[in-house]
Amino acid sequence: MSSASPGFELPLRLLLAFRGLIDELHAELGRQGHPDIRPMHGFVMQAIGPRGTTAVDLGHTLGVTKQAAGKTIETLERLGYVERTRDPEDTRRKIVRLTPHGMDALARSAQIFDELRARWSVTLGEDRLQALESDLRKVTPANLWRLDAPGWFGTL
Repeated sequence: MSSASPGFELPLRLLLAFRGLIDELHAELGRQGHPDIRPMHGFVMQAIGPRGTTAVDLGHTLGVTKQAAGKTIETLERLGYVERTRDPEDTRRKIVRLTPHGMDALARSAQIFDELRARWSVTLGEDRLQALESDLRKVTPANLWRLDAPGWFGTL
């Protein structure tokens, strides 16, 4: 069976679309007061979540070593996106939590992604965009928040 496009084009087009969205997101985040945040930081902050986590659990979630997670935590802490606190249930453990600055970055990211989706809707048409999203749901895992991409791509 012959296809109109070579098989390798599909993953490259998906990657280019992802990269375009992420680059636009970060340009806008920079304009909105978050110039130092990087694409991998978004994965990390999503994995930390609103309740916080430990460096060990963060490493497991992201598919990286505790040391790699720790380095990224240090960077995000220096930039003011996370803080380390004692676990109230076990004072030997340190919990990494998002700061208000980190929560602001995530909230702005969500809003910007909505705006980017709206632009795609104008370009492609809402029906086609919904069909694309539906088709992607059929060929991707149900777990939308599978956050081990940093470990899959390489180290943080």
